[in-house]
Amino acid sequence: MTAELATVLPAVVLVLGCCLGAVQVIGQQVRLTDAAADAARSLSRGDTTEQVAEVVTGQVPGASLSVQQRGNFVCARLVAMSQLGVFTIAGLRLEAQSCALAGGL
Repeated sequence: MTAELATVLPAVVLVLGCCLGAVQVIGQQVRLTDAAADAARSLSRGDTTEQVAEVVTGQVPGASLSVQQRGNFVCARLVAMSQLGVFTIAGLRLEAQSCALAGGL
C-alpha cells in the first residue's frame, strides 16, 4: 500500500498543480478581457491613451495597450505575459481585444 501511494502521489500532486495553474491563467485572461472592454469604452469617450494605459496597468500589471481606429470604432488590444511562473517560462502570452463606437456615451 505504501509503495502504491509513493508512486501515485507525485502524479496526483502534479495534475492538481497544473489544474490550479490553469485556473489562475484563465482568471488573468478574464481580467485582461474586462480591462480591454473598459479601455475601449474609455477611449471612445475621448480619454487619452496615456490615461487609459494607467487604468489598464492598474487592472492587469504588465499589460501593454495598443489602440486602433476602425471606421467608426476605436479598438483596444491588450497583451500581457502570464503571471504564473511556469507559464511565463514557457512563454505564454495572453491577448484580449475590444472595440467601442467612437464618441459613444
